[in-house]
Amino acid sequence: MKLMDTRKAVGQMLCHDITQIIRGEKKGPAFRKGHIIREEDVETLLSLGKDHVYIWEMNENMLHENDAALVLYELCRNEHLTRGEDIREGRVELIAECDGLLTVDAERLYQVNSFGQMMIASVHNRYPARAGQHVAGMRIIPLLIEKEKMEAVKELVGEKPLFTLTPYRHKKVGIVTTGNEIFYGRIRDTFTPVVTEKLKAYGCEVIAHEKSSDDPDMEIECIQKVLAAGADMVLCTGGMSVDPDDKTPLAIRRSADRVVNYGAPVLPGAMFMLAYKGEHDEIPIMGLPGCIMFEGRTIFDLILPRILAGEVIAREDIDRLGVGGYCMHCKHCNFPDCALGTGY
Repeated sequence: MKLMDTRKAVGQMLCHDITQIIRGEKKGPAFRKGHIIREEDVETLLSLGKDHVYIWEMNENMLHENDAALVLYELCRNEHLTRGEDIREGRVELIAECDGLLTVDAERLYQVNSFGQMMIASVHNRYPARAGQHVAGMRIIPLLIEKEKMEAVKELVGEKPLFTLTPYRHKKVGIVTTGNEIFYGRIRDTFTPVVTEKLKAYGCEVIAHEKSSDDPDMEIECIQKVLAAGADMVLCTGGMSVDPDDKTPLAIRRSADRVVNYGAPVLPGAMFMLAYKGEHDEIPIMGLPGCIMFEGRTIFDLILPRILAGEVIAREDIDRLGVGGYCMHCKHCNFPDCALGTGY
């Protein structure tokens, strides 16, 4: 790479993209790497503030920014992550090939970003990605970098990718709607449609739906019925508060083999409960508080993708949700592209 006066660089090859920014109109490359500078390009380059340009010269000990970005890409991807066809301005974008839960090895990513002269930026950890979504970008800072340095960062990271995208598993869901007001037909059930819509977005199938009064024995019986129907995930709606008539937590405790929590540091969703049935925690049973019925996003939106990706949630996982566990109730909800759930 050689620095040249732009006026004397006609016929030379640019070794990097040159960006043009017009506020409110455009931000992108005016000239791409490999472009041969022509007489008519000189005035445009000068108008972009490029009195000097870097011209490509071969150096077997150095890597160009595009090639170095591809090295970083190889450290990031797993089988369900790919990249865009173009490398723009020395940057590679990481793209989800399917719907799934994106997990980030934050400590090793920190090691790469503190290594010097390179960067990788991503969405937050345990991000519910959609197919085709851009989830990370990476590049080196200079135009050229020593091959030896890129080899060193490869050795630092090792074989395991920095990012993992885990496709969601298909779940057969049983819903148990609780409450005397629903069971006796005093009011219409508006909770189940909300939950069903959320499940539909993740490809889940509701195979059984039972209604129960506030009698805990009836609730237990309903849970057993949906399990017998083949449900591999059970959602109990209603009856999760501390009111004396709310018996759903008791019914879940008696139905499950392991209780993870009752109560969580997330608002909305503090009265959430999670338990498992089965020797190996095969079947999650969740108690969903009433806020899920009327709040746009709650703890259910944080936990559901993780369970569908095959995670077995521990009490520590719930307790760590406090940082990033407060919904800002924005006028226009941008979840998951917001602070909710970003703490862990």
